[in-house]
Amino acid sequence: MRERMREKLQAARSKAESALLQEIPTPRPRRLRRPSEKELETEFGTEPGREVQRTQQEDDSQGFSRVKFHDSARKIKSKPPVPPGFPSAEEAYNFFTFNFDPEPEESEEKPKAKSRHGTNQEEEEGEEEEPPVQEGVNKMDEEELLDGGDAKHLLLGLDHAAEDFVAVRPADYESVHIRLQMEKELLFIPSTLTVPTYKKLPENVQPRYPEDEGLYIGARLEVPRTNQNIMENRLLMQEPGRRWFGDDGRILALPNPIKPFPSRPPMLTQEQDIKAELETLYKKAVKYIHRSQHLIGSGDPPGNFQLDIDISGLIFTHHPCFSREHVLAAKLAQLYDQYLARRQRHKAQFLTDKLQALRNAVQMGLNPAKTPKSLETTQKTINEYKSEIRQTRKLRDVEQEKDRTLLKTIIKVWKEMKSLREFQRFTNTPLKLVLRKEKVDQKADEEAYEAEIQAEISELLEEHREEYEQKMEEYRSAQQQWKAWKKAQRAKKKKNKQVVEERPDEMKESDPGEEPVKLVPPEPTDRAVIEQQVRERAAQSRRRPGEPTLVPELSLAGNVTPNDQCPRVEVLRREDVKRRSLYLKVTFNNKEVSRTDSRPLGADFRVHFGQIFNLKIFNWPESLTLQVHILIIVTVPRILGHH
Repeated sequence: MRERMREKLQAARSKAESALLQEIPTPRPRRLRRPSEKELETEFGTEPGREVQRTQQEDDSQGFSRVKFHDSARKIKSKPPVPPGFPSAEEAYNFFTFNFDPEPEESEEKPKAKSRHGTNQEEEEGEEEEPPVQEGVNKMDEEELLDGGDAKHLLLGLDHAAEDFVAVRPADYESVHIRLQMEKELLFIPSTLTVPTYKKLPENVQPRYPEDEGLYIGARLEVPRTNQNIMENRLLMQEPGRRWFGDDGRILALPNPIKPFPSRPPMLTQEQDIKAELETLYKKAVKYIHRSQHLIGSGDPPGNFQLDIDISGLIFTHHPCFSREHVLAAKLAQLYDQYLARRQRHKAQFLTDKLQALRNAVQMGLNPAKTPKSLETTQKTINEYKSEIRQTRKLRDVEQEKDRTLLKTIIKVWKEMKSLREFQRFTNTPLKLVLRKEKVDQKADEEAYEAEIQAEISELLEEHREEYEQKMEEYRSAQQQWKAWKKAQRAKKKKNKQVVEERPDEMKESDPGEEPVKLVPPEPTDRAVIEQQVRERAAQSRRRPGEPTLVPELSLAGNVTPNDQCPRVEVLRREDVKRRSLYLKVTFNNKEVSRTDSRPLGADFRVHFGQIFNLKIFNWPESLTLQVHILIIVTVPRILGHH
């Protein structure tokens, strides 16, 4: 199709050139300027492209064919749509100003066909390719297609102006205020300002703080204040029902669930020994951290938990209003409590029985008829028993010495208290100590005492014998080293002497080396010395044979001297004590939950409350404390003046 069009275009050009050569040149007809050829005036002046194009068109001396091609080019340009039934601006201009030359009938019909064809092109507005030619067209249509193709090829060589392709207009600018206004209409951005409390609570309702009422509230999760304000503003805007806020005006939230320590056990690696992990190690007790702050979990059935706190009374071990007798009485009471605790444990007697059992096990191990095990195993077991006997004997001696020292201290404090009462001639405390004596069988006691002494002596002799043999082995090895060093020194001196006799000029001083320490042979164990040490230690920590056992008993059976028989200083002290009263605050998890009634302080510095507090709890009890608050009644004397 393109080749055919090119051939037809070439034939048309040659035909037009031959027609121009045959025609006689005539003067150029005058014509009016077209509306579309007016100079385009803009802010920047006349457009140079249009001016050059107009000059070229004015200087063109070609004939009718050139005019015909320009007309075709003008028809192809985009024009506004023409209402039906009215001629276009181009047709009206040509009707009044165009000079038509005489042409054959076929040529007269061509402009009309071209005009119709141009109108179709204006409707298509810039399509590059012509629609395909249908079958059955006549020769007239083929010539019209040729003329349209010629016009298209001619248009490719024309210089198009800038306004044909580019639309010049100011840049689009959107104001910041307009953009913010549009975003405000489309988006919801909560405010970061603090919401007043009355907006988060119903009308005419005051905020209620459970912490001030003694209820425990867990520690809330730390959230920045700005985030809280944004959330509160959003909730109030989206859900005005205020169901997300509590009685205190804050957002409802559970306590902080983050644990400070992990709850899973550590994983063992292949390099670690499993036996080392199974060994029992002592560790100080630590506070257990629960998996949640609440006693009832999310999946647990509901239930009520109650904690009963029974406050019976309060006893002061020291107070600023104590007298000297009160100080001794408090010390005596503390010592007596220690005595009762040690007597209840009875650790000294337990260690004594254990020591006797170990000795019996050693005696059975030394009997070959009663030991079915091998000799090596038996000897190893006996050595372990002997080592444990040494440790148990030391612990028993320490416990017996503590018991005897505690009993002596109790008796000493009681004697000081009795002396003070005799010196001041009045009594402030009702304490009374009674020493009860328990008789023992003197003969059996002496036999048991002597058997224990002899058993301990034999054990110590055996220990000293083992130590003596070990020291002798060390002494023999050190002696052999010293003798070898001496022998080496003598041989070296002899060799040096021979060298001096043979070559006196080459005499050199040789370093004899460091002399090994010559040990002193250990002394053998003396039985008499060991026996004396054992008897002295037993006399300090044990009861002598035949001596009765003393059992102290502390009671409040004594009498307190009345005020009229006491000196003035003591009376003032007692009156000062009567002016004092106190009460206790009960705090659960660092929150006050209750308090006792105010009670006066007694003369014996004891306060009786006798109250039981029932607490309904929802969280795990982490701390429970009792705070003592003392109230003092101060009397201010009135000064009477003269009017």
